Amino acid sequence: MQSSDTLLIVGAGSAGSELAVSARQLGWPGPIVLLGEEHCLPYHRPPLSKAFLHGTATSDSLTMRPQEAYEKANIDVRLGARVASIDRAAKRVHLHDGSTLAYGKLALCTGGRPRPLVADGLAADAAPGNLHVLRTQADAQAIRDGLAEGTQLVVIGGGYVGLEVAASARKLGASVTVLEAQPRVLARVTGEALSAFYTAIHREAGVDIRTGVAVQRIECDERGRVRAVICSDGARLPADCVVVGVGMLPNAELAAAAGLAVDGGIVVDALSVTSDPDIVAAGDCTVHDHALYARRVRLESVPNALEQARAAASALCGKPKPNHAVPWFWSDQYDLKLQMVGLSAGFEACVLRGAPQERNFIAFYLRDGCVIAADAVNRPADFMVAKRLVAAACRIDADQLADASVPLKQLLLTAVSA
Repeated sequence: MQSSDTLLIVGAGSAGSELAVSARQLGWPGPIVLLGEEHCLPYHRPPLSKAFLHGTATSDSLTMRPQEAYEKANIDVRLGARVASIDRAAKRVHLHDGSTLAYGKLALCTGGRPRPLVADGLAADAAPGNLHVLRTQADAQAIRDGLAEGTQLVVIGGGYVGLEVAASARKLGASVTVLEAQPRVLARVTGEALSAFYTAIHREAGVDIRTGVAVQRIECDERGRVRAVICSDGARLPADCVVVGVGMLPNAELAAAAGLAVDGGIVVDALSVTSDPDIVAAGDCTVHDHALYARRVRLESVPNALEQARAAASALCGKPKPNHAVPWFWSDQYDLKLQMVGLSAGFEACVLRGAPQERNFIAFYLRDGCVIAADAVNRPADFMVAKRLVAAACRIDADQLADASVPLKQLLLTAVSA
């Protein structure tokens, strides 16, 4: 095979692994090379803040596919490989070890990285050994090693990752404080009802939730380890371990340096094709125009990564199947399964079906009378119907949505799409 037959995939996460396998299944005839920066096979990241952190999942159980699966599909997996630059004119990538690889088609599945904490007391070039972010297995293991009965953990950031870490740490007996600069937890991703519900759940579990509180300074000891977090309200929180979860940045620098269109992420179309027809991209590093919401979005989720990867594979293999999937996400905290569909930003009304006090309900978000998103807590059957309601932008009377005596499936059958 010539180098022009090679599909080179940069990034061995959910998107990269799925794209490699899907491309082979759809008939890619030439070599497929999958490059991963870590030294382990592609693995599932969502359990890192949950089952892996509190000890009910192992490294082996996280692996997406065994080595034999890649070998059977004739996929060349190269680990510990980091790409330094892309030469689009020569259709080659340059690696940090000085080597180069030619490609016929290139896929960028570079993911994202945790947004760093900026605070007085922290050096820009060296983080304290007991201050952590969570993105990789190594990150999760380092956090796990620092947690035990009575450990004083401070979690900075009240998003999903921060709250999942807090729940896992409480299972291990740690003393946990969560700091959120916004007026409520989950403020960027959900409505007030869900924020209030999860705040109450965590407080019942013994987590000290503090909202509207920013980090003013990190106090370190003579060894350079964090010993306390100083808050904007003057509070001093002693800390044995600190976990920072204040958002994620897309790894789009390679694409930008190569001259691809980048706008808060690598810009792709419904087939995951970038501004260069020989380069596709998928996963957390991308942005795309979403027809359902009439705006450009960047989605940090495994389902989106998989859908974009499959769309990319279909385009590469001449069997185009555009990705028009509705965004969906999930979060496990304590004994609660939260399933979310759609994007609730800009909603005008929130309708609850079920009882939050019974830990079993679903919140629907409406705009112009249409269902644009839903968050389901321990309500999987309703969630499956909600996915269809959101996908069709169904217009439903709020009182009917709230009436649990009327089955959601019945409302779906009679609903009018916008």
